[in-house]
Amino acid sequence: MREIERKFLVLNDDYKLEAERLHHIVQAYLNRDPGRTVRIRIQDANAYLTIKGPSNKTGASRFEWEKEIPLEEARALLELAEPGVIEKVRYIIPIQDNLAFEVDEFLGEHAGLTLAEIELPEEDYPFVKPSWLGAEVTGQPQYYNAQLSKA
Repeated sequence: MREIERKFLVLNDDYKLEAERLHHIVQAYLNRDPGRTVRIRIQDANAYLTIKGPSNKTGASRFEWEKEIPLEEARALLELAEPGVIEKVRYIIPIQDNLAFEVDEFLGEHAGLTLAEIELPEEDYPFVKPSWLGAEVTGQPQYYNAQLSKA
C-alpha cells in the first residue's frame, strides 16, 4: 500500500504517438489535508475512492489505499467534495519492464498543463526517459492534483 511515483513536466505532444490507450478522468477531493487526502475519481465508466498519506522527504513515496466503488456512489460523493474539480485526459505509454508513463493533459481551468507520472517499484529504479519528458517536479506541491483542484 505504498505508492512510489515520480512526476515530470511534458515538453511537447509527441507522447500521443506512443500512447497505447487513453482515459477521461474527473476527480475531486473530500479532504485535501496534506496529511491525508481523500479523493473521488471517475475514470471512464469506473469509479474509485482513494486515500493518500503524506509524502516522504523526496516527495516520491507515500501511503495509498484505493478501492473501486459503484459509479452512482462516486457521483453522489462528488456532490460532497471540496470546491474544485479536476478534469483531464490520461494517456498510457508503456516504456519498459511493465512500466508505463501516465501523461495527464489537463482540461478546464488548467488547460495547457501536461504532466507525466511513472510508478516505480523503488525510488531509485532506473527507467527510460522519453524525448518528450521535461523537468522533474516530484515533491513540488504545486503539481499535486490536490493543490491543482483548489478553486
